[in-house]
Amino acid sequence: MILRTFGWSFVVTALALVTALFYGGPEALFLCLILAVLEVSLSFDNAVVNAKVLERMSEAWQKIFLTVGVLIAVFGMRLVFPLLVVSVTAGLGPIEAVRLAMEKGDVHEPGSYGYILAEAHPQIAAFGGLFLLMLFLDFVLSDREITWLSWIERPLARAGKLANLSVVIAAIALVLASELLAEDSHIVLLSGVLGMITYLAVNGLGSLFEDSDMLDDDVSDEDVGDGSAPLTGRPNGPTTLAKATGKAGFFLFLYLEVLDASFSFDGVIGAFAITADPIIIALGLGFIGAMFVRSITIFLVRKGTLAEYVYLEHGAHWAIGALATILLLSIKWHINEVVTGLIGVVFIGAAFWSSLRHRRRHGVDGPESTGTITSSNDHPTAV
Repeated sequence: MILRTFGWSFVVTALALVTALFYGGPEALFLCLILAVLEVSLSFDNAVVNAKVLERMSEAWQKIFLTVGVLIAVFGMRLVFPLLVVSVTAGLGPIEAVRLAMEKGDVHEPGSYGYILAEAHPQIAAFGGLFLLMLFLDFVLSDREITWLSWIERPLARAGKLANLSVVIAAIALVLASELLAEDSHIVLLSGVLGMITYLAVNGLGSLFEDSDMLDDDVSDEDVGDGSAPLTGRPNGPTTLAKATGKAGFFLFLYLEVLDASFSFDGVIGAFAITADPIIIALGLGFIGAMFVRSITIFLVRKGTLAEYVYLEHGAHWAIGALATILLLSIKWHINEVVTGLIGVVFIGAAFWSSLRHRRRHGVDGPESTGTITSSNDHPTAV
């Protein structure tokens, strides 16, 4: 199970480390390892949320996320995104941005690649912070049968009956951050609003098409009868249910990609405190880190871990709330990435320990997961 799930991650890790060694010698190898550990420690809560969403996706969309989605995570967020930020911020063309990235300038040197990216941190942090804050608020303000930190989750769930409370709280947090923490309040305010809009749009569209799928499923159960009457005008074409599932899957895929981007902001920016070399950052954060996050996600779905350890999802969302707060605070103050990683580990570890106690108290062996993840031989694996 471990080898099948993490096999590709081990292979990619070995290749990335060898590449780093040939590229920059032992120092590059060491920096690559540090960045990989940083990314995995920062992204475990990301993997938990990914697994929860992935369980709602069809087998085809699971495969797309675990292949195409990983490529976007590796090359898009860890390599192309910093180049795009530098290009837009400094008014450079793509080729000039690449040339600047390959120069060995100090991160504190004005005009260097790392310096320009650090200067763009406030708007990046505002976008990612508000996206993650909305995700956290929508979770803790929802009424749930199972609560972890009941002393606060139950009052928050009761307060959540007030319509659009998550938007109100997030908007207040954004206004306070832009006015009290930002030097340029307008750009931070705009970036934060875009983060909120992105969350509401992607999450809302995904929910819309999921509801459409359920409606079509009810119609097919009641009206199709023996299945002789097709649901569409084309007897051999896709059914309405298949189309709706495709749309829902697409928006869930898009939601996961934006979520991954929001999680990776602090890692990408924080990496420049370690090295400004984009090749080493791409190897450590992208190839090694993103691949292990993918493998952890697969492991959680295959083992049904989220159903078995009932508080893990809660711990992940509280870690997301902490990360969102840290991103907003980092608009003004630098917060060491080790602190960010440790906070996430503490929440996940505490939730895991609480889940173990819950299982012992109730004698739960852990239900089977209902999702599917395609194994390496392309046959669906029940999990």
